[in-house]
Amino acid sequence: MDRQNLTLMTDLYELTMMQGYFKHKDRNETVIFDVFYRNNPLDSGYAISAGLKQVIDYIKNLHFSKQDIDYLSSLGIFDSDFLDYLDTFQFTGDIYAIPEGTVIFPREPLIKVIAPIMEAQLVETAILTILNHQCLIATKASRVCYAAKGDGIMEFGLRRAQGPDAGIYGARAAVIGGCSGTSNVLAGQLFDIPVKGTHAHSWIMSFPDEYTAFKTYADMYPTACILLVDTYDTLKSGVPNAIRVFQEMRQAGVPLTYYGVRLDSGDLAYLSKKARKMLDDAGFPDAVISASNDLDEFLIDSLKAQGATITSWGVGTNLITSKDCPSFGGVYKLSAIMDESGNFIPKIKLSENTEKITNPGNKTILRVYEKESGKIKADLICLVDEHYSEDEPLLLFDSHEPWKKTLLAPGKYTLREIMIPIFKGGKCVYESPRTMDIRDYCQAELNTLWDETRRLVNPHKVYVDLSKKLYDMKIQLLDKMGQQ
Repeated sequence: MDRQNLTLMTDLYELTMMQGYFKHKDRNETVIFDVFYRNNPLDSGYAISAGLKQVIDYIKNLHFSKQDIDYLSSLGIFDSDFLDYLDTFQFTGDIYAIPEGTVIFPREPLIKVIAPIMEAQLVETAILTILNHQCLIATKASRVCYAAKGDGIMEFGLRRAQGPDAGIYGARAAVIGGCSGTSNVLAGQLFDIPVKGTHAHSWIMSFPDEYTAFKTYADMYPTACILLVDTYDTLKSGVPNAIRVFQEMRQAGVPLTYYGVRLDSGDLAYLSKKARKMLDDAGFPDAVISASNDLDEFLIDSLKAQGATITSWGVGTNLITSKDCPSFGGVYKLSAIMDESGNFIPKIKLSENTEKITNPGNKTILRVYEKESGKIKADLICLVDEHYSEDEPLLLFDSHEPWKKTLLAPGKYTLREIMIPIFKGGKCVYESPRTMDIRDYCQAELNTLWDETRRLVNPHKVYVDLSKKLYDMKIQLLDKMGQQ
C-alpha cells in the first residue's frame, strides 16, 4: 500500500456527494471552502498553525489507485461512469493558507480551497484531520514552552500518542510550537529535527548496582551524560552516585560539556533544590537538572513559582495527547459559488447558535500591528478585492457588537496579508521551510503577542474583525434569508 496516498482517508459521504454532483450538477462548478475554528483550544488566547506540509503532500499525491477503484466498486453504491471519472481524478484548484508557525485566531480562514465542487468536497476530511491534530499539538507545545520561561523543552510522548502518525506528526508540531527536540527517532529522520534521550530505569536495574550503571553510561556518552537518579533513592544514592561519576570524569580529564541528572518522580521542587545544593557543593554548578513525570504548562509554571532549580524539561503524555483539550474544532464550510459570469456568489450558513453562522464570500486576512510596539492589534477579515493603505485611518469594529469601535490613525499601524498562495491550477507554488526554520518563525510570531494574550489563565482576547464591506454583505444575506 502506498503510504503517501491518503485519497481514501475521507468520510464516505464526501464520495457519495461527489457522485451526486457528477450526475446532477455541473462537475466543473467552482466553489470556495474555508477551513477555520471557532474557539481557541486550551482556554488559550491564540493558536498556532501547523500541518500545512502534510496537506501539501496529501494534495500532491491525491489520486485513486486501481485498488482504490476496485474497493469502491465492491461497495455497490457507485456507478461505473463515476468510477471511470475517479480513475483519472486529479486536483486542479487553488489553495491559499496561513503559513505554519503563524499565530492564529478563531473564525479566520486557515486554508481556503477554490476548486471545482467535486474536488473541493473530496479534500475536506483529510485537511481537517491533519490541521485539527497538528494545530492543537503546536498550540499546546507553545504554552508549555512559555511556562518554562526559556528553559529547554523536550517532546518525548511517542509511547503515549494515539498511534504512530499522531506520534510522528505530533512531534513535528511540538517542535514548531517551541520544543527544542524530540525522543522520536523517526520524526527526527523525516523532519530533520534534533533527537535526544538518556536512559530508562531498566538500564540501572540491569546492572549489579547504580554506580556501575552510571559509570558505564558515562563512559559511552561523556558529552551527553544525563543520569536518571530516582531508580532507588534520589538523594541518598542517585545524586551521590552521579556526583561520584562526575568527579571521576573530571579526574580522568574528560571534558564535562553537557552533563547532569534527571528527576522522574517525587516532589520535583524539593528534590531539585536539594540536588542543586549537592551538585554545587561538590563543585558542579553547571550540571543540568532535568525533570519529567506527567508535566504540563500548569505544573511547570507552579514548579517555577516554587523555586525549582530545573532548567530542562521532558514533557510526554500531556503534550502529545493535549490531554486537557483533545480536539481543535476546525471546520470546513462553503463560502461562495462562481456564477456563469465568473463572479463569486457569497453563501452563508445559518444556525441557532450565533457563533456557527459563517462568514460569506472570497476572503483574505490582514493582520494589523501597532507600529510602535510591533504587537498585534487585531486581525481584519476582508474581501479579496478590498484595498487598504497604512496612510489612511483604519476603523475597526466588533462584528458582534458593532458599536464597539477603534480608529487607528495613519502611520500608527502596519498591515500584513497572512494568507498566501499554496496551489495554483493544481500546481504547488510554495515550498515548505525546514521544520526548525518554522520553529524560529513561530517564536518571532509569538513575540508579536502581548504578554496578556500569552498568559495561561484568563488571557486577553485578540479581536478578529470583519471589514465594513464584508459585514454589510453578511447582514444583507442574513436579512434575505430571514425573509424566506
